[in-house]
Amino acid sequence: MKKALLVFLVVALASISLIGCASTTPTTAATTAPAATTAATEAPVAAKYKIGILAPAVTHGWVAAVAYNAEQRCKELSDQVDYKLYTSNNAEEMTSQLDDLLTWGAQAIVAFPQWEGMEVPIQNAIDKGVVVVNFDIAINANGVYSVSGDNEGMGVEGAKYIVDKIGTDGTVVVLEVPTSGSVSELRKKGFVDTMAQIAPNMNIISYATKFTREDGLKDMADILTKNPKIDAVYSMDDETTIGALQAIREANRTDIKVITGGGGMQEYFNMMPQNTDIWLESATYSPAMVKEAVNEAVAILSGQKVDPVVIIPTTIVDRDNYQQFLDANSPY
Repeated sequence: MKKALLVFLVVALASISLIGCASTTPTTAATTAPAATTAATEAPVAAKYKIGILAPAVTHGWVAAVAYNAEQRCKELSDQVDYKLYTSNNAEEMTSQLDDLLTWGAQAIVAFPQWEGMEVPIQNAIDKGVVVVNFDIAINANGVYSVSGDNEGMGVEGAKYIVDKIGTDGTVVVLEVPTSGSVSELRKKGFVDTMAQIAPNMNIISYATKFTREDGLKDMADILTKNPKIDAVYSMDDETTIGALQAIREANRTDIKVITGGGGMQEYFNMMPQNTDIWLESATYSPAMVKEAVNEAVAILSGQKVDPVVIIPTTIVDRDNYQQFLDANSPY
């Protein structure tokens, strides 16, 4: 009888033990279920837009600042944008870089196509469904977006400024830059057309130069030897103007009362109050405008409607208001 009772107690204790162990399984499952549910409801990470930047190699402070500002804007938008920046020395190199961006999977390209011959490769990119926002240079391509300063407006304001300072009669030298394509063409058009309206008797002489202070110095020195009397100089670029002004000083010429510029160069702004015998003027055409081109590319990719052509107005700067445009952090 005792032996039978002992067996019964052993079996009973074993059963109780098994029941206790079995009860832990649902408890464990219940504590892990919320974690699995939380993981399933986490929002997926949004894919970034792939944007390529194409700019000319640095041959001019303004061009360097364009590349700088484009990259800065992409960095500011790093939560939305992956980017690649290329600079080139000619159309062939830029075309090759454009191909690299397409292979990379660029969805949009901000292009500063300073080199002639970029129409076909840019059109090919557009035909493949890539958004192309041209900065500064206008080219013939269907479906291209454009962001630029008001090149023609710079010419208009330059003409008004010169007439305001010297009157409606005199001799004005125009320093045009044919190698810059539409930039020079539009600035000259605005200037010449406005002069024809407000000072039709003005004697206008055009000379070709480049957007560098070295060329401004060299070409202006030659112009001064050929023209004994000049009242004003319509220069389209601040760096060209700095070189031209140096030539004027070295030639001890006192007949020139006005010289214009363009771009918004800090060094040139600081020269304005130092030259009280000649009016130094600049029509703003800030390289920071390229940030708007990057903004437009992002807006298009995100499905927003944008204007296909954005033109940013110019402002005239001289020694009367230059302090309003000083920027110690500007790379140009």
